[in-house]
Amino acid sequence: MSTTDQQLDSQQLAALAERIKLWGQELGFQQLAITDVDLSEYSPLLQRWLASDYHGDMSYMAEHASLRAHPEQLHPGTQRVICARMDYAKQSDNNFDDLDKSEQAYVSRYARGRDYHKLIRKRLQQLATRIEKEVGNFGYRAFVDSAPVLERALAEKSGLGWIGKNTMLINKRAGSWFFLGELYTDLPLPTDTPGEAHCGTCRACLDVCPTDAFVDANLLDARRCISYLTIELRGSIPEEFRKPMGNRVFGCDDCQLVCPWNKFTGLSAEPDFSPRHGLDNTGLVALFMWSEQEFKTNTEGSAIRRTGYEGWLRNLAVGLGNAESSKEVIIALESRRNHESPLVREHVEWALAQHQ
Repeated sequence: MSTTDQQLDSQQLAALAERIKLWGQELGFQQLAITDVDLSEYSPLLQRWLASDYHGDMSYMAEHASLRAHPEQLHPGTQRVICARMDYAKQSDNNFDDLDKSEQAYVSRYARGRDYHKLIRKRLQQLATRIEKEVGNFGYRAFVDSAPVLERALAEKSGLGWIGKNTMLINKRAGSWFFLGELYTDLPLPTDTPGEAHCGTCRACLDVCPTDAFVDANLLDARRCISYLTIELRGSIPEEFRKPMGNRVFGCDDCQLVCPWNKFTGLSAEPDFSPRHGLDNTGLVALFMWSEQEFKTNTEGSAIRRTGYEGWLRNLAVGLGNAESSKEVIIALESRRNHESPLVREHVEWALAQHQ
């Protein structure tokens, strides 16, 4: 990493930190906070989680575990991490109404608009450019869920919130409907006060999980999580989880919908986070009938691309299997019965069996 063109004293660094937070808000972030790189408190938790195989097929979680726990190794020279959060909620209600509409597809709220990765990375780059104009050359690197980064640990340590029992970062003034991003830097900026937990005795998120994915408070077995099953898993969805999935075809929001802190959710003014292609209220059949080209076109610049067309049809087949029986549902499933993918065929057959 580079060093700054000028050496800043503690007073100058403190003033710079305050300006950085203001610049962040001007760029659309709701909050910025700064932490050091000591994650020794979190490393044992990560190691135990991996040793229990709770990461499932996400081998990348284990491959670079050391880099996750040591930001200064991931990007040599890093002394501080500027953590940022950006709200993405487009609706203030946190009810389960959409999950009760068995014929409608439920897409996790974060994935209904444009993919946040590029947008937030661009904003972090703009922030870095603004800092560079102020102090001259300095070392930095921006991350948005794109490298071995313990983003929630860093965010908690910086004071952006606390890691709740549902493993999400929660802010007592904003809930949990927000994205995170990080700017690793060699600037020895003053750090902020770490977040304190405010979940208390509440266990609503643990109790509401459709697949009982929580082993304990703040301990998630990803192999049972619907977000993992519909996004990360590449093979067959275990049958024991298909009925509990209901109409959830990409991700799951239950543990956030039920969280009492989300009554403080702030609505996002960012147009890129607005739902596209009716992904907030489209029927399962309509989405299931997308051709592969339609899938590619309609998910361009979308997080949904991650599951791939085959995975998309697999998920939707499960949703159709859980939908109320109708001629339309049966016809749609029958149309994919001889699909070229064995994975799709398997889930279509399961779905059809639910309507017999």
